[in-house]
Amino acid sequence: MFLNRRTPELPTPEQALRGRPVPEFTVPSRHTVLGNPLVGPYPEGLEVADFALGCFWGAERKFWQTEGVWTTLVGYQGGYTENPTYEEACSGLTGHTEAVRVVFDPAVVTYEELLKLFWESHNPTQGFRQGNDVGTQYRSAIYTHSPAQAAAADASREAYQKVLTASGHREITTEILPAEGRPFWPAEAYHQQYLDKNPDGYCGIGGTGVELSAPSATNWGRSCPTGIAPADD
Repeated sequence: MFLNRRTPELPTPEQALRGRPVPEFTVPSRHTVLGNPLVGPYPEGLEVADFALGCFWGAERKFWQTEGVWTTLVGYQGGYTENPTYEEACSGLTGHTEAVRVVFDPAVVTYEELLKLFWESHNPTQGFRQGNDVGTQYRSAIYTHSPAQAAAADASREAYQKVLTASGHREITTEILPAEGRPFWPAEAYHQQYLDKNPDGYCGIGGTGVELSAPSATNWGRSCPTGIAPADD
């Protein structure tokens, strides 16, 4: 039913696939680049951030290349189906995004700096698509793990909307919601660090070319960001 629609549409909880109580696959124990465990519990002092910005292969690489990131893993989030498979998520019948979980040391890289990377690494105005990738699983999303993360995410969205509007872009469609009640289901082994295993593999990640000012007490949420500049990537 959903696959034949011209415009992707999220399923209702009643329409979503039921899923299963346990996953059909095993998640690798360690990150192929960073060498740290993929699945928690994580060391004390680290924080968790969840982002969705299109195909998770290229999105994950953006974050594992960032200093202060301890581990990353890809998975499915924001929908209804328990322990989904990749094929199920791509069917549009789970309601999930393709998400990246980022475990980071806030003494080295702040959540606000990760938000800046998030916004600049994709086009957050495209609804249920990212470039040529079309489907509800490619929508832009931030799932927050604390009130502080939620406030920072909201402030960054407002700040980025100002510079996007000034450069002629449309309204941001990114959903910002609490991670609580929206479990992160790790993806299959072959998706984890896909572009490390397949350096010439499909990436699909590309920004608007509009840069967000670095977070400070004088811009995000308090005044207009101070300029528009082409992003490096």
